[in-house]
Amino acid sequence: MKKSNTIMMITFLIAVGMIAKAFILNEDVKVFLLIFFAVGTGLGLLRLFVNSSIKKMKGKGKGWKTKVLFFSVLLGLGLPFQSWFRNDVLLSMNPSYLTSSLIIMVVGVLFMTTFFGDITKKINVQSVSE
Repeated sequence: MKKSNTIMMITFLIAVGMIAKAFILNEDVKVFLLIFFAVGTGLGLLRLFVNSSIKKMKGKGKGWKTKVLFFSVLLGLGLPFQSWFRNDVLLSMNPSYLTSSLIIMVVGVLFMTTFFGDITKKINVQSVSE
């Protein structure tokens, strides 16, 4: 079994287990777990998009103005969002919810990164073989 499949399976089981436990025991954190899992999966997709965009920027076809514009937009949107998320969301949460919410967010990032990374590799292999 490939390492990425193992990571994907473990992260999926952790996410399902944490969310199921919260719903079965009717814990107050269940809504936060769903929200933070969705945020984590979104961050995983964003990470893949940014990494592929950076790889495209390394080519000679892109001018320096395009590269500067890309990174200025990336930083101009990313830094204020990160500051808002940290100050207004994480630091204002109930501390008892924070640990499980952060764990499920990291699990979502890892799951989506491995899931879409595998799909992208399979699509690239199929397009090259055709």
